[in-house]
Amino acid sequence: MRPNRSTLYHPPVNITGKPFFCDVELAERIERAEAQLIANGSTAAHRRNGDGAGFLKPVAGGVASFAEDASPLNKVAGLGFGGVPDEGLLDEVEQAFADRGAPVQVELAHLSDPAVGAVLTERGYRLTSYENVLGLPLTGTYERSEAEGIEIRLSGEEDFEEWLDVVADGFAHPDTQGVASQEEFSREMVAAAIRDLVGAAGVRRYSALRDGVVVGGASVRLADGIAQLAGAATAPAHRRRGVQTAFLAARLADAAAAGCDLAVVTTQPGSKSQENVQRQGFHLLYTRAVLVKQA
Repeated sequence: MRPNRSTLYHPPVNITGKPFFCDVELAERIERAEAQLIANGSTAAHRRNGDGAGFLKPVAGGVASFAEDASPLNKVAGLGFGGVPDEGLLDEVEQAFADRGAPVQVELAHLSDPAVGAVLTERGYRLTSYENVLGLPLTGTYERSEAEGIEIRLSGEEDFEEWLDVVADGFAHPDTQGVASQEEFSREMVAAAIRDLVGAAGVRRYSALRDGVVVGGASVRLADGIAQLAGAATAPAHRRRGVQTAFLAARLADAAAAGCDLAVVTTQPGSKSQENVQRQGFHLLYTRAVLVKQA
């Protein structure tokens, strides 16, 4: 009997020989999609909790999100492309987070308006870390080859809890290569945030099976021509076997078929995830500075 097989991604040939260039307009487009994703997840958390404790506020082209206590979705995203927020609006946002005992975390792209960073540092925000945004133009041909022993399939409602369990477990045990993340979240909160994010419109889930067992999960959000690779995780015992490459292949093929022109992914600087996607043709587009003001 033939073993289950999956797809591997062959990077499209860059016929121009030039690196993929990210200008301010492209960064704004990506950051707008990121803000929408965070807003969708936060809204789902508010609906799930039903206690009125969360909030979602527009902030100068971005969004300030408080999903629930200790959530990874508590942040300001997409800021810096819609003008400099005025002092009164920043006062309001900071007070809203402070009322909930939470710090304000701003993820600010280095291609955003430099005046925004200046305003934030003057208000006491401190630089705590960075994250990288990488992209791949979906203009090439995506061929599929076989990886023995791995089956990638769309995840349905019938296996959602199993999918969520393996993804949450994978994120709870990250690779240690590169710059360590400064953020720490409980497994319970990671699972809650993932549940809320993947319930949004346009998100597709994928499961990886090895010998009939779910050993990994991934997702992608297709919106406005952008395929946001919104997270992929492999159970620790099944890493270094090509699962992530297979996930990447499946999602890029589906995104291209759906008419997306760009795939993006966010990674920790110098991480295994960054190494993996760059090997598959992704380009480093820009970096986000993570600025935090304590409550």
